[in-house]
Amino acid sequence: MYLSKIIFPTDDRETDFIWGIRRTCYDSYYPFRTLAINGLTRIDFAPVTILYGGNGSGKSTALNVIAEKISARRDSVFNRTNFYEDYVKMCEAEIDAPDEIRIITSDDVFDYMLNIRNLNEGIDSKREEVFKDYLNSKYSKFQMQTMADYEQIRKVVNSRRKTQSRYVRDEMPDNIREYSNGESAFKYFTEKISENGLYILDEPENSLSPKRQLELAQFIQDSARFFNCQIIMSTHSPFLLALKDAKIYNLDENPVTIKKWTDLENVRAFYEFFEKHREEFQ
Repeated sequence: MYLSKIIFPTDDRETDFIWGIRRTCYDSYYPFRTLAINGLTRIDFAPVTILYGGNGSGKSTALNVIAEKISARRDSVFNRTNFYEDYVKMCEAEIDAPDEIRIITSDDVFDYMLNIRNLNEGIDSKREEVFKDYLNSKYSKFQMQTMADYEQIRKVVNSRRKTQSRYVRDEMPDNIREYSNGESAFKYFTEKISENGLYILDEPENSLSPKRQLELAQFIQDSARFFNCQIIMSTHSPFLLALKDAKIYNLDENPVTIKKWTDLENVRAFYEFFEKHREEFQ
């Protein structure tokens, strides 16, 4: 346990702040009027804490505010609003600093996958240039006149000593191995989460198949149990919601309540669906 609690501004404090602003050019005071109005004013954390709720319930807002308050590292650009700093200053947090504090969002995972593809496209494009370079050098009648011509004569010699494929392999790096979206997403989490850290995960199930979600759930549970990690996340996934001893805040209720995973609407919908089709699995 590194982060024990966070206290968000109450509805009254938010109202006092907004009334104290004399500027009228804003039609939104986000993240004000998001959490307290939905009944979320405090979170007491466990080793694994989950925020559950539908769109607009404030899950991502809460996670981003927590991340800002405790200075979490993030990879992707975060679109802060004009009032974010004011809001974060009004929050209170109790934390013993771990080795690392990081927030991981869906944008981080998608950017990671796109970067690999872009790098490989660049390598492929450069490889085409090297193919042409090989052919030009192999059949060139070039003769070295000065030391400045050394690099060109080296290419000529190499092209005549090597096959085209060998020449290209020696001149170019290999492509970065590309995985499926699910494999890449899972790999990203396992690379970023290390021991003795506090990690905030925003809907990590995105891009993951059910099998991968089960693997991520096991990885998260092992990280918390054996490697001194604290995990705070938002999710709809029943595989992640079922994490042993996870503390689940249901943001669909006002005020926010702590629920068992089996009592959550999303999980009950899955349960009722499979119960309805139970005989088909025999």
